[in-house]
Amino acid sequence: MTTSQTESAAALDRISDEVRRALAEIADTQEPALAQLEDALLSADRVFVLGAGRSGIALQMTAMRLMHLGLTVHVAGETTTPAIAAGDLLLTASGSGTTGGVVRAATTARDAGATIAAITTDPASTLADLAHLVVRVPAAGKLDRSGSASAQYAGSLFEQTVALLGDAVFDGLWRRDGTTADEIWPRHANLE
Repeated sequence: MTTSQTESAAALDRISDEVRRALAEIADTQEPALAQLEDALLSADRVFVLGAGRSGIALQMTAMRLMHLGLTVHVAGETTTPAIAAGDLLLTASGSGTTGGVVRAATTARDAGATIAAITTDPASTLADLAHLVVRVPAAGKLDRSGSASAQYAGSLFEQTVALLGDAVFDGLWRRDGTTADEIWPRHANLE
């Protein structure tokens, strides 16, 4: 076994432990916020998702699953994304809660009368202040290199948690809906 294999195996253990702890804390402390998020998603006319970098990619995964449930979902910034309006929901992710483009979009969405949901590590951030509901993720921000909140590089734990949180919200909504996997399947992309 090479050193890199040994280090990678150790990293898998370290990462899975961090993710498990973060998700357990969210389940223990954020249940009301998760319920609010589920209700907001179901009551929205349309759902828009926005995050920068890897956080944005994690939310794109969530957008796909929400579309599979039959929700009307748009990824902000795509060429076919319409204007946001009252009755819509903007679901955002920003570890710091200060990412410029995300904060500007949340301001625009709020001015348009849309509801804003924020997933962030900082419930006192600018984005959280703009949001109607906040889900706090216990993870390091991308600029935190102290290693105290996470041994991983930059915002990795936050981004991993956002992806799994999105899957958990999808799974919760799917179970509430009662739709079978066979009923959802026709919504999967067929132009791959």
